[in-house]
Amino acid sequence: MPDCTKCGEYTRFNNGLCTECYNKENGNPWVSGVIKGRIAETIIEQLFISLDFQVYKYGMENTIPGILDLLKGVRGDVSKNIRQMPDFVVFKDKQAHFIEVKFRKSGKLTLKDIESYGDYPFENALFVLVTPKHIKCISYAELKAGREISEKTKNWLGKRKEFETDSELIIDYCKYATKFFENVE
Repeated sequence: MPDCTKCGEYTRFNNGLCTECYNKENGNPWVSGVIKGRIAETIIEQLFISLDFQVYKYGMENTIPGILDLLKGVRGDVSKNIRQMPDFVVFKDKQAHFIEVKFRKSGKLTLKDIESYGDYPFENALFVLVTPKHIKCISYAELKAGREISEKTKNWLGKRKEFETDSELIIDYCKYATKFFENVE
């Protein structure tokens, strides 16, 4: 059995650190990811509110408070669907949209990222990607068709036909995102 190179406790990795020593040395990447995701969600929530959308928090953290702890170790379609609930439902002009917010420093979002837990159950969802430089958007259908978001693609949120939004206001929110994420690892 491999031992942690720092404390001698069990680890799964030869010549590696146990989880506790790794987290002490590197910080907990999961917590960091949650914080970055919540900041991105808040920026997008406020953006849609500023664009006169009605915004409802829809993700599992909001719809079913406390469910995250109950789902630990639970497998199956229901738990998978709950985990994959989009972050928001937004309404304007008698149109409703599921919105899933993602933050990626790399500026890249692919179908593989979305289906890492299996088939995505919300086929009409839109994915809003917040990066240190841009706010972009792509539909699940577009991802399924082989399209993706990268630094070079021009999937600007302000150009989506679903929203026909105020591009200048979106640029202002991109500046907010840059302030928060420009030095993020």
